[in-house]
Amino acid sequence: MASMSYPEQKYWGENGEVSASFRPASTPADRGQGDSGQDAIHYLATTAATRGEFGLYRVEMKPKAGGPKTHFHKTISESFYILDGTVRLFDGERWVDARKGDFLHVPQGGLHAFRNDSDAPADMLLLFTPGAPREEYFEQVSELADASEEERTAFFDKHDSYFVD
Repeated sequence: MASMSYPEQKYWGENGEVSASFRPASTPADRGQGDSGQDAIHYLATTAATRGEFGLYRVEMKPKAGGPKTHFHKTISESFYILDGTVRLFDGERWVDARKGDFLHVPQGGLHAFRNDSDAPADMLLLFTPGAPREEYFEQVSELADASEEERTAFFDKHDSYFVD
């Protein structure tokens, strides 16, 4: 197995710096409302905050929330970590009922989908690497209902989301 190396150096100081950011669990969702029975997304570490290294989001899904159809990304990987409940994950070949502690990593080009088909809420972490401006995607995807096919295609192309069914 080939040896992996550390990434390119990004910090050039000698003494470190105060630059960490803390987000208490009590912070309200950035998108949606979660506890009110509506899906919610928490922006834990945005691409801007991580200098493009990754984006980390907590997704609270209401019962029977469904989810996106099978798709892939050309420039970003996507990883799923289930915090609570049951999320159906598609790994490109089969659907699995993922539960607390289960993890799925999907590299660039990997077919995947997710949904909450259960009668209970579900909670998961989504990790995108390298970072991408997913906040705009989360905030605008629900507005596509009345968009033309051309507008939908442009939106999904801009956000590196390619649906296959």
